[in-house]
Amino acid sequence: MSVLAEMVAAMARGAVRVVDLTHTLDPDFPVIVLPPEFGQCARFRMEEVSAYDHRGPAWKWHNLTLNEHTGTHFDAPIHWISGRDVPHGAVDEIDPAAFVGPVVVIDCTAGAARDDDFKLTPEIIAAHEAEHGAIPCGAWVLMRTDWSKRSGADYLNMAEDGPHSPGPTPAAIRALLARDVRGFGTETVGTDAGQGAHYDPPYPAHYLLHGAGKFGLQCLRGLDQLPPTGAVLIAAPLKIKGGTGSPLRVLALVPGDAA
Repeated sequence: MSVLAEMVAAMARGAVRVVDLTHTLDPDFPVIVLPPEFGQCARFRMEEVSAYDHRGPAWKWHNLTLNEHTGTHFDAPIHWISGRDVPHGAVDEIDPAAFVGPVVVIDCTAGAARDDDFKLTPEIIAAHEAEHGAIPCGAWVLMRTDWSKRSGADYLNMAEDGPHSPGPTPAAIRALLARDVRGFGTETVGTDAGQGAHYDPPYPAHYLLHGAGKFGLQCLRGLDQLPPTGAVLIAAPLKIKGGTGSPLRVLALVPGDAA
């Protein structure tokens, strides 16, 4: 039996389970809010074209309006100025094999529950590796905070000085790059902390990851269903010509009860 046939058989008997890490895309899902002098990310909009009626008697469909970075979405290298000259840095140019890889989940839930501005640090990464083994080359690394269980205004968590949400320090991102990760993902509206503008460089996840040709995932959910290691992540964006990112359906293959 081939490897692929074995995987299909394992899924059929429940030894491999598919976990959806994606929020439902609807007009109420929060989007990142920038200072008013900058252009803003558009919310998702869906307009009915026909619904088995005089506009189209046998079919139903919709027109969609959205930003590339709405809902659960993918960041390509060209999304950030540091990655604008990365070869094959747009979503339509990325080797599709890059969208699939092992996934490591670093549990930061206790810290995020105490502190909205909780920081992922190299020490937390090292502690994870001491317990669960080294982060493999080419892994997706996800920061679990359970932030996805929030909604509405609590999700963005805006204050007078801007948003407050957990995220990585510049040193943490450099530590992940030293391990040659595939990309980094979060449950918050961005891969950076809400106050990430105050780091050097500002927004280090964006600046350092994309400058190194790596990828970002944000607005993930369901990370509590993934093991710390041993799962596989599938995160394939829409093939938008010159696209800087894309909403997508993020799926994880995890060991099932029958494993």
